[in-house]
Amino acid sequence: MLQKIKDLLRKYGLEKKLFSPQKNLLYGFFSYIVLGSVLLSIPFFQKQSASILDHIFIATSAVSTTGLVTISIFDTYTFLGQLIIMVLIQLGGIGYLTFTTFVILSTTHKITNWHKKVISTEFTLPKTIKIKDFLKSVVIFTLAMEVIGAVLFFIAFTNNGMPTLEALLSSVFHSISAFCTAGFSLFNNSFVDYADNGFVNFIISLLAIAGSLGFIVITDLGLRIKNTSHKLSFTTKIIFCGFLILLSLGTGFFYFLEPSIASLSSDTRFLTAFFQSMTSMTTVGFNTVNVGSFSQAMLLVCIFLMYIGASPSGTAGGIKITTFTTVFAVLGSRLKGKKEVTFLNKKIPEKRISIATSAFIFYTVIIAVGTFVIALTNNFSLENIIFEVASALGTVGLSKGITSDLNTFGKLVVIILMFIGRLGVVTFGLAVWAKSMNEDDDIDDCEEEDIAV
Repeated sequence: MLQKIKDLLRKYGLEKKLFSPQKNLLYGFFSYIVLGSVLLSIPFFQKQSASILDHIFIATSAVSTTGLVTISIFDTYTFLGQLIIMVLIQLGGIGYLTFTTFVILSTTHKITNWHKKVISTEFTLPKTIKIKDFLKSVVIFTLAMEVIGAVLFFIAFTNNGMPTLEALLSSVFHSISAFCTAGFSLFNNSFVDYADNGFVNFIISLLAIAGSLGFIVITDLGLRIKNTSHKLSFTTKIIFCGFLILLSLGTGFFYFLEPSIASLSSDTRFLTAFFQSMTSMTTVGFNTVNVGSFSQAMLLVCIFLMYIGASPSGTAGGIKITTFTTVFAVLGSRLKGKKEVTFLNKKIPEKRISIATSAFIFYTVIIAVGTFVIALTNNFSLENIIFEVASALGTVGLSKGITSDLNTFGKLVVIILMFIGRLGVVTFGLAVWAKSMNEDDDIDDCEEEDIAV
């Protein structure tokens, strides 16, 4: 019997190598969703019944770290059901195969070429960063930040009068959700009740920014601290500059131009403006104000920030800062009549330009198609639908309140969008349409001064 099991595992080990890394990622995350949906459908994990579609929606939203929900997490699922959702968020946030590969490295000190290819596909790494160092930083940094976040949340919740046991569960759940930029909350109105609580706003912002800046940046900075001669990658520099610029611009727009925020007191006004810009850009999806009350102009700012997202190889969604930077560099070079595409006086290779422009075009097309299909089958305003689609594909989780009111077809479309958003549009496209790649194909490796997109 044991021999048969070994033979079966060996057979699977051979078969999985026949798939491209992109297909392995697709099947891997899909298997997480299927398992999560089955578990959440078991009555034992439910406080009240819900449709199978709702369970699939929640499982997909958790694995994709989106945070859009059609039902109340707290009212529908028991403690164990909430625990399952928390595990799905963690698996989706830390990445497919990341933890298991880390364990393999810790015990055998080497991994197979197949593991390297899958991880390199999911996390686009510059050649200055080795996979072993990268995986170590991912696991250790994730656990450290989530523990710190849970402790800080516990202090904040207990100081706010929450019972100890409830505060403990809420602290761990929200810490994982915030770091993985999932946006899932055990509070039915997200963090609206904590809009003027600077400590809670700080905790969420700290965790979300740490997760969304990306494991490339964290690994790069860690190597720099350990070895001062280590040179920060071009990717890290681009991410830092782009993140600070977009976050500052977003905060300024919300502070000065959003009427519902301008009416707040000066301290709360800045805190709310910063938080809303941060939650859109990091795609964490928590909100401290009613998004439905925003003006159309500020909704457009939200959509723009959700569209870009934060860093590659992080927990945030969107097309990524580096992709946007590359496309922006292409535009700038063409307008100046330059043959070479450069950014900050560094040449961007044609391969990177091709991937970035493909991602930009494909992402935009998916938003357009998703908006059209939902608008065709549901009776909501166009601005609400575009916002919902951008939030789903960007794995953000912000909504103007139409998620639970979508019809069955609309919910299925959102499920597909969240799944594509977690995989990444280029990875999804290659997994669905590309033929199996050769072993020597290395489309995701970046040169030392290249931009990881």
